[in-house]
Amino acid sequence: MCILITGATGLIGNAIVQKCRDNDVNVNFLTTRKHKIKDKDGLKGFYWNPRKGEIDLACFEGVTAVINLAGSSISQRWTKANKKKILNSRLDSLRTLRSALEKIDTSEITSFVSASAIGIYPHSFDHYYTEEEKDVDDSFLGEVVSKWEQEIQLFTKFPFSVAALRVGLVLSMDGGALPAMVRPIKAYVGAAFGSGEQWQSWIHIEDLARQFIFIVDHSLEGTFNGVAPNPVTNNRLVKEVAEVVNRPLILPNIPQGLMRLILGEMSFILFASQRVSSKKIEEEGFDFYYKNICSALENVIQSEEKKSDIYKKEFV
Repeated sequence: MCILITGATGLIGNAIVQKCRDNDVNVNFLTTRKHKIKDKDGLKGFYWNPRKGEIDLACFEGVTAVINLAGSSISQRWTKANKKKILNSRLDSLRTLRSALEKIDTSEITSFVSASAIGIYPHSFDHYYTEEEKDVDDSFLGEVVSKWEQEIQLFTKFPFSVAALRVGLVLSMDGGALPAMVRPIKAYVGAAFGSGEQWQSWIHIEDLARQFIFIVDHSLEGTFNGVAPNPVTNNRLVKEVAEVVNRPLILPNIPQGLMRLILGEMSFILFASQRVSSKKIEEEGFDFYYKNICSALENVIQSEEKKSDIYKKEFV
């Protein structure tokens, strides 16, 4: 078995690659940086440039599944230029993959899975979203995810299964939002955002990596929510982080207006509320390792602290 992964060097991609190698699954990966191309330890890199539609077709040799994670981070100021980059990076990647697949024999490929995001769901404090929801959030993020999934849907013309995994707040200390939350709390200046009542549908990085592989292994089709079973409010999330790092929460909640002054339109992602269901993928047989925020945060944060202690002992 061999999986082709785009975005393999990112937070989620790294976790999936590690899971694959732990299970002796070979990985081909596409990168826009030629110096990152390598061929060893079951990992083989290939160059591509989605912006120009360029891709090395040799990347598909021996491949039985494709996982697409390519896309510029949304955690940057939403200037006109950055908005274009955020959207086009996702669409260009999918279009380049689709064009390449049209040129090769795809009979050995059984599954295509692409990342998506729960940002497609409308902001709401009381709605409980499933994959059946038709309404789309009227924000830039809603627009991006909607167009992203329209491109993913075009892959259904191929004979392999096609799925989209709508990723929620990823809990990892190797990247994403959690480190930016932990640092100020450790420094006694952490606080919840706005009312703090906005729902955060989260998932442990290990469970998310396992979900992508689970979808590939079972050739699942359609849309799935990449979130854990028990969403929490921002107030609860911040409180639980503070307890894990053993710090008091001293400051009042941070006003939305202040964050908009600092971050501009991008501050929307700090206050958006989506309470999202994980029931569909559970009904397919997926079992979460981390169902509750307490155990998930303890594992992620304490594991990072242990790594830091080992580093200090070895290098300080």
